[in-house]
Amino acid sequence: MDPSEVVMKYLRDQNRPYSTNDIFSNLREQIKKPAVQKALDYLVEQGTVTEKVYGKQKVYVVKQEHLNAKDLGQELHDLDSKLNALSHKLTSAEQELKSSENLFHELQCSPTTSEAQEEQKVLQNKVQTLKEKLESISKNTVKLPEDYKERIQKDHENNMKEWKKRKRLCMDIIETILESYPGSKRSLLNEMGVETDEDVGVPLIL
Repeated sequence: MDPSEVVMKYLRDQNRPYSTNDIFSNLREQIKKPAVQKALDYLVEQGTVTEKVYGKQKVYVVKQEHLNAKDLGQELHDLDSKLNALSHKLTSAEQELKSSENLFHELQCSPTTSEAQEEQKVLQNKVQTLKEKLESISKNTVKLPEDYKERIQKDHENNMKEWKKRKRLCMDIIETILESYPGSKRSLLNEMGVETDEDVGVPLIL
């Protein structure tokens, strides 16, 4: 039987739209795929079969004058919905595959168990070394000679005496100026730019 007759009979018997691949598969490869496509092109040219394009997909359906156009349109719409659903499933599967590939790549880049154990040993050795160094520093105390500490204490006492002496002299001068100054003591100190011990937080009382 001529390929176009086989294809036409199949479409008429099934009475629904099919793609070239569907017809080729459903005929159980009785006709080679190029011959199926050639037969469909011939039938479309003869006007006995209608070709419909949905995106990149072409479907073919036999023309029947007695077939209700509304029913045919609904069937084509259902087929279009199925194609869209399959397209979404394909997109989802591609995304899942990409995620799996990324996870596989991350696992390949991760260290193996033996490598992780070796790295752990290195870090433990570093921690132990730092602990020993800290312990050594803690034990390394320096003792000052007694005569050195006494000299430091004596110098401190002399400096304090001199500081108190100069402070008393300064305050006497300020008190003398205050006798003829029209403002308050605080105003005078601010004008002269003098800061007291209290201003800078020195808790010493003469």
